[in-house]
Amino acid sequence: MRGARSASTVRRNPGRAAGALIAIAALVPAASCTSGSTDSGGANAQAKGPVIRIAAGVDPSYAPLYLAVQRGMFAKAGLNVQLVQTEGGPTASQAVIAGTAQIAANADSTALSLMANNANLRALGVFQSSDRYLKVVLRKGIDGPKQVKTMGSIQGIGLYATHAYLKHNGIDPGSIKIVKGSPPDMPGLLGRGSIDGYILFEPWAANGVKEGGHIAGRIGDFGVGYVQWLLAGQKWLSGHNEVAGKVFKVVAQADRIVTSDPKAAGEATQQQVKLPADTAAQGLPDINFAARGFTGADYASAGKLLDFLLAQKLIKTRPDLETVMIRGWYERYVG
Repeated sequence: MRGARSASTVRRNPGRAAGALIAIAALVPAASCTSGSTDSGGANAQAKGPVIRIAAGVDPSYAPLYLAVQRGMFAKAGLNVQLVQTEGGPTASQAVIAGTAQIAANADSTALSLMANNANLRALGVFQSSDRYLKVVLRKGIDGPKQVKTMGSIQGIGLYATHAYLKHNGIDPGSIKIVKGSPPDMPGLLGRGSIDGYILFEPWAANGVKEGGHIAGRIGDFGVGYVQWLLAGQKWLSGHNEVAGKVFKVVAQADRIVTSDPKAAGEATQQQVKLPADTAAQGLPDINFAARGFTGADYASAGKLLDFLLAQKLIKTRPDLETVMIRGWYERYVG
């Protein structure tokens, strides 16, 4: 959820496996999991124990993780944490599946698509949510949804929101050409006229405006929202619940700081992933940074997402939500 990144910020892994993506990846080429990790210059000096790698994307929505690393909050809690930067989409949770990270941050829609084929993946709780962060961007000359003939879309929440946007406006998604791509692809496609619009988070929404497009709404306008989860593999989690709880507790503390001091969160984002601090800070008020356990509404929302994935034939089996979304875990280990 991400201006353009410098090559030093995210290093592509040339050895990505074509089969790494689950069914939803059939819509968009797999984004390779990057091998870069960040550490704020000695912030882990007082940390002990084995390294805990947290895989996350490169955009302002992950500001609590960036700030926690930048301020040495994990180290102060006795945790030896490194952030593994990924390109977004499913790559964060895929790092957990592959064993190259212990914890991942992913949106509910993306995680659920992976859980359908990976019985080991577990969601621990929510650390942010929003129905405003993803925006509808239409190109110059397209004044409303009825003029749209081609939409760009990323996997997960992007595809779900695209279908919801079209249906909300009385358009059959089957009548619209959906062009597959990753977040960095979309502004250029829009600027060239290859697509009429897309739905994305910052900074890709703002980059679309720079390409001549305009913001035409937010996902909450048509009844869509998302939650970001922290996830872990059950095999690792079974012996590290207490440690995972400490990690989540630090993230919860960082959530509160991001809410009260978005400027500091923007500066941490700039330091950790080289995004402009002002760009990062501008998008943060659109996100509710609050950590919590799962509620009945979360299970209901996840059920609707699974209905969509099954209807689109993006998954073949329905994961048991009571198994993959661990009820009560947050309350027990984070408090």
